[in-house]
Amino acid sequence: MTRVAAFADGDGGLSAPRTPREYFYKEETGKPQVLSGDRLHLHEGPIDLVLKAWGPGAREAEARAVARFQGLLLELVGELAVLRSAGPWRLRGPVARVMAAAVEPFRPAFITPMAAVAGAVADAVLAAMIDGPGVTRAYVNNGGDIALHLGSAERFDVALATRPGWPDRVTVRAEDRVRGIATSGWRGRSQSLGIADAVTVLARTASMADAAATMIANAVDLPGHPAIRRRRAVELKADSDLGGRLVTVGVGPLTPHEVAQALDRGQAAVRAYHARGLIEGAALFLQSELRLEGAFPEAEVLSLAR
Repeated sequence: MTRVAAFADGDGGLSAPRTPREYFYKEETGKPQVLSGDRLHLHEGPIDLVLKAWGPGAREAEARAVARFQGLLLELVGELAVLRSAGPWRLRGPVARVMAAAVEPFRPAFITPMAAVAGAVADAVLAAMIDGPGVTRAYVNNGGDIALHLGSAERFDVALATRPGWPDRVTVRAEDRVRGIATSGWRGRSQSLGIADAVTVLARTASMADAAATMIANAVDLPGHPAIRRRRAVELKADSDLGGRLVTVGVGPLTPHEVAQALDRGQAAVRAYHARGLIEGAALFLQSELRLEGAFPEAEVLSLAR
């Protein structure tokens, strides 16, 4: 069983050590770094990937990941103005087009392709990894947004960043339709219109999970509540794709009834997206409460406390 953290990168060190692979990559490939657990780290600008492959073709798969990573950031930067807009989107690059396709089902609500950027990058690098034989399992973790490949009878144990005593991991099996996991919320690295501490989404691709997590986290909200502090997105980040929209910067204590109200809003979005086949499930976290839907059945979510 392999553990992949949804917030903190890692596979739990469960795999057996293998021969160091530094010799396999040339310096001009971007100087990949080998981490504990024999994972590979690729970093450029805002893109921060941790990945790993298993099987007789693992070395070649990871070399393909490195090759695909080269130039990927420049590919996106070339179309950044369009990607940050609310449309129309006339895009050339394959990753940019995947981003637009992932967010399109959530319109006409406001969303830009940037809502799917981390997941789309993870999907693209994973696709390169498995474009060859001998890969039984693989993952690409882009800052907590994860793309998975599972061969027959394989499984991943995916860790969630939750508070002590709460469910903290979910098992994804080969027969499941889940191949992407993403998390969003106002406490994360991206801006949010809502007040969810975190929303973790399971979907068929990481790009779709990324877009859906953004929208569900936005939906968990109590508009106008005095305990919620907000600022214009561009005041915090001048190039934010959210422009002048108000994003959450602080959430004070809420009553149990208020927490339930906010989670009800998010849960309604989860059920609507699940009914449309956009996602497989979601976990919603707000202060002292947790809601699980879809592919997050109680019986399948494991707790370290056990």
